[in-house]
Amino acid sequence: MAEVRGRVEALPDPELPVITLGDLGVVGSVGPGPDGTLEVEITPTYLGCPALPAITAAVHEVLDACGHPDGRVRQVLSPPWTTDRITPRGLRTLAAHGIAPPLRAAAGGPAVVELGSVACPHCGSRATRPHSLFGPSRCQSMLWCTACHEPFPHLTAL
Repeated sequence: MAEVRGRVEALPDPELPVITLGDLGVVGSVGPGPDGTLEVEITPTYLGCPALPAITAAVHEVLDACGHPDGRVRQVLSPPWTTDRITPRGLRTLAAHGIAPPLRAAAGGPAVVELGSVACPHCGSRATRPHSLFGPSRCQSMLWCTACHEPFPHLTAL
């Protein structure tokens, strides 16, 4: 089971291939189900995530390669995924690839995005502002840096 977990966690996210499923925090338990068949739990980043079929197929390939051709992939929706599940390495990876990581919510409250609250991943300036609510994927918005004049995606806090 440790080999399966390690290989599943190392899979790249189909929408953000710079980050692994493990660092994204979508891999749940890996172990025998009620009937003894190996199950891998995946928590999608949001309902209707278009990457879920690709993730499921990739996990099935890992299960087959590790000798579990009857293994199952189970979607777990509760508790829901949040950006708080992204590992520190995942946050650094996103920033290193020009994607502003999500802001952390205060205890018990939402993460509020205000002008200048998100640092530009290109130059580090906080002179940033919203550019578009829609980014390269449904979980991203676009911001604009007024210091270096570069647009950049921002992973929206959920």
